[in-house]
Amino acid sequence: MNIEGLDYNTQRERLLMPEYGREIQKMVDHAVTLESREERQRCAETIISIMERMFPGGSNADYRHKLWDHLALMSNFQLDIDWPCDVSQAAKIASRPEPLGYPMKDIPVRHYGNMVFELFEQLKSMPEGPERDELARLTANHMKRDLYQWSHGSADDEKVIADLAHFTDGVIQLSPNKFVFEKINEREFTEKQRKKKK
Repeated sequence: MNIEGLDYNTQRERLLMPEYGREIQKMVDHAVTLESREERQRCAETIISIMERMFPGGSNADYRHKLWDHLALMSNFQLDIDWPCDVSQAAKIASRPEPLGYPMKDIPVRHYGNMVFELFEQLKSMPEGPERDELARLTANHMKRDLYQWSHGSADDEKVIADLAHFTDGVIQLSPNKFVFEKINEREFTEKQRKKKK
C-alpha cells in the first residue's frame, strides 16, 4: 500500500547516527550542499550547538571532540569545513568490534555450568584438609542453588551429594546425615523468575 504523503522509517534512508534523529541528519545533508565555505562552517557550528543541547555533556574538550567526530560521520566525511579538531579517527567510532569467541566446552550437565566443573577439577587435586572441606561445602551449596533454579523449585540434597561424588571421581564424599546445606531463600528465586518474565 502506497499512500501519497505517508512514508515510513523502513522506506527512508538509514540513519548513520540514529541517536540524533532524522532532523539533525537533514541539517547535516543540507550543510554539505551549501556553496560557501563560511556558510558551511556557520551551519556546522550551529548543528554542533544543537547536538550539545540534545545531549548535554559538559564543556570539556573531549565531549566537544566527540560531537565533531559524530558530525564528520553523519556527513560521511563530505563536509568541507575548517574542523576545530582532528576527525580523522572518527571512523573508528562507527566500526563494529570483532565478535568475542564464546568458550564452548562439553560439560555433562548444563545446569551446574562450566565454573562448577572447574571447581570439581580443583577439588580432585586438593589435599585433604579444612581448605578442601570449605571448598566442598561452598560447591555443594552452589550446586543445590543451581539445581533449585533449573528444576523450578526442587533440589534434592541426595542428588547434589551423589553428583558431587560422581563428578569428583569419588574424592569428595559428603555424608547425607552429617552435612547440612544452607537454606535456600525461595523468595529470592521467585523474584528473579518474576523479573525474567517482565
